[in-house]
Amino acid sequence: MASPLKRISAIIRENDGFLVASHANPDGDAVGSIAALGHILAALGKQFTLYNASGLPDRYAFAALPAPVTSELPGTLPPWTLVVDCGAADRMGDALTARLGETKAVNIDHHLGNSGFGAENWVDPSQPAVGAMIASLADELGVPVTGPLAENIYLAVATDTGFFTYGNTTPESLELAARMLRNGLDIARMNMLITKQWSEERMRLWTEAMGNVELHLDGRVATTAVTNDMFARTGTTSEDTENIINFVRRLKSVRVAAILREERPDQYKFSLRSYGDDNVQAIAARFGGGGHRNASGGSINAPLEKARAMLIEAIGQNLGID
Repeated sequence: MASPLKRISAIIRENDGFLVASHANPDGDAVGSIAALGHILAALGKQFTLYNASGLPDRYAFAALPAPVTSELPGTLPPWTLVVDCGAADRMGDALTARLGETKAVNIDHHLGNSGFGAENWVDPSQPAVGAMIASLADELGVPVTGPLAENIYLAVATDTGFFTYGNTTPESLELAARMLRNGLDIARMNMLITKQWSEERMRLWTEAMGNVELHLDGRVATTAVTNDMFARTGTTSEDTENIINFVRRLKSVRVAAILREERPDQYKFSLRSYGDDNVQAIAARFGGGGHRNASGGSINAPLEKARAMLIEAIGQNLGID
């Protein structure tokens, strides 16, 4: 039986008319992957639409897109929908999830616990980013990984590996970056575009969030929280919380870091980060969430301090500490 890579390549070669979608509130891997897929489809002369339920975040406005990203679904869905970086079907947003039966979904993902919701599934948790999988797809389809395609693959892989500093960095991801660099990718320019996106408002939000950091379980767990009052006070949105947690986990004693972000009264989304063998995906799964071994998240319906306590208890049980 052919590999998922070869089966998906055949689907793309033999068909026309694609919706390319990623999870709502997209990160760099999601944005880079849908844009890269779009460039591949454009190179092959295919018709396609780029879709995200939340639209394109301002911080990724620099991305070299092959077409605009729309947040509105067409009246009639294309025959095929290429879904990237979605650990579950509902992550792509209510509108597309409700209509997934109108199209054939191709599920390309690297999250542990992916439900395999597609008519065709390529799920590989060993991959550092979906962008790396899209690079393999480009190679299989004979599309050179250069120019805007390379820029978007770099955006995807660099952001999901913490610029090649996280534990999910693989030899292959470094080799991919080296290949794109040899082929003309301006990595210094890309790093500047990716990182130089801060506003004064974001700086003020981070100042509050860092001031809210609490240590638990003899300093092995750190938490912080961002409330809607903080967003209102600083003129920011949930987008501005990206990466706060990665700085919190830099504390020397910390094995697991958590951030709780208020969605609405008594409902908090949480993100978890860890190092090495500390499996936060298993912790998130206890609350119906998921993700990766060292990066995961979910949601808790409770007031802030109760939600924090529930999370700390689950982390302590997972780490074998109390």
